[in-house]
Amino acid sequence: MANNPYASSISNLLYAQVCTRPNIAFVMGMLGRYQSTPGMDRWKAAKKVMRYLKGTKDYMLMYGQMDVLEVVGNSDSDFASCVDSRKSTSRYIFMMASGAISWRSSKQTLTATSTTKVEFVACFKATSHGVWLKSFISGLRIVDSIARPLKIYYDNSAAVQLAKNYRSGS
Repeated sequence: MANNPYASSISNLLYAQVCTRPNIAFVMGMLGRYQSTPGMDRWKAAKKVMRYLKGTKDYMLMYGQMDVLEVVGNSDSDFASCVDSRKSTSRYIFMMASGAISWRSSKQTLTATSTTKVEFVACFKATSHGVWLKSFISGLRIVDSIARPLKIYYDNSAAVQLAKNYRSGS
């Protein structure tokens, strides 16, 4: 990586994203796909992310005091957002006590044929992670309980209907 300043820059930006900056997860997923052949456009985009982080260096993750703890997730996707493979990108973020506790942005492994399918896959992955996350937090025994059911928000009404009628194995 020492011979590839783009790859080194992306690694540094990824560190910031993983530790404290969920708001750059999507763009980092896009920039990370081109480490061997970045090109000038991606260099400019990486520098723009660096300028953004410099301008928002005082932003931080904040957590509030809550009477009842609950894990709340938000899921979204971009249909066929990868221009090379036409694969979609899924992303989710989970909040607890008004602060982000887990997030991810990743390219889907399948090539979907509709926005409904893309949103369903994104929500399914988010839900799977949310169930694990809730169990993990409870297992830490640093909080008495997480009383409420897991909530996942997503914005595709057809995917909501598909999820309500989904039967595993059918």
